[in-house]
Amino acid sequence: MNTSVEYKNPLVEQRADPWVYKHTDGYYYFIASVPEYDRIEVRRATTIEGLAAAEPVVAWRKYETGPLSANIWAPELHYIDGKWYIYFAAARTTETKDGLFDHRMFALENESANPLEGTWVEKGQVKTAWESFALDATTFQHKGKLYYVWAQKDLNIEGNSNLYISEMSNPWTLTGPQTMIATPEYDWEIIGYKVNEGAAVLKRNGRIFISFSASATDFNYCMGLLVADEDSDLLDATSWTKLPEPVFQTNEENGQYGPGHNSFTVNENGEDVLIYHCRNYKEITGDPLYDPNRHTRAQVFHWNEDGTPNFGVPVKDAAKQ
Repeated sequence: MNTSVEYKNPLVEQRADPWVYKHTDGYYYFIASVPEYDRIEVRRATTIEGLAAAEPVVAWRKYETGPLSANIWAPELHYIDGKWYIYFAAARTTETKDGLFDHRMFALENESANPLEGTWVEKGQVKTAWESFALDATTFQHKGKLYYVWAQKDLNIEGNSNLYISEMSNPWTLTGPQTMIATPEYDWEIIGYKVNEGAAVLKRNGRIFISFSASATDFNYCMGLLVADEDSDLLDATSWTKLPEPVFQTNEENGQYGPGHNSFTVNENGEDVLIYHCRNYKEITGDPLYDPNRHTRAQVFHWNEDGTPNFGVPVKDAAKQ
């Protein structure tokens, strides 16, 4: 008998690129892109459902000019060695050059026990081996090492962004080799744009899974999956295998379009929960990036017999009361 929690979606309206983190203090912390792309908000609740009504607190606002003045995208909240960190991407301008924005990746640090309090200190740009469009950073710890996974444009590779991994010497500094672990190659990754972005890490069953999002941010947006053995060299590109089909995608029957840019958490019952954004309509007026209705959604997911995650299909929105 399936007694999984069913969430009333959308969970939080007009919040794209959602990140939910369950902390040891019993709270779920929520952070995401706001439609204005001008600030970073954090909220918390003791349940996933409670995030819907939780009061957001502004952690940081963009500058008027300079490298932190436009398109504040996809913040993530991490707790590392007793401090809170927010990773996000920012640009100098909303204009594009050769179809690309000019985002770079940045880090904020907060020593407060509660990240809704205290002071967020700018730790500067997270520098990679070369300067180009870069965004959607996430971190994870494995076997005593801190890793950083992000999306970046390689000027020698056609397309928008590939996925890279590096070790970190501290939560805002990369060290050692930086390895490309995914590049858009399948038909479902190159619709509209050649994109691999929005990585999220899931460790289970002796493996490390990295979900990511692909293609343009309209109804073609979808999720793919990378897999590595937990004992392999994570900085060796050959350790990672990309599944040849998307693992989560548009479901017209359920009225869900372009699911992606996800995170993972565990609910109060110990069930695995996929947090993602999705639209409930297909046709978009203008640039999809400036359509505000990518809503945050949540649903329980399960595991296949072979030890891989089974995300199912995006569930229908709850009926309006």
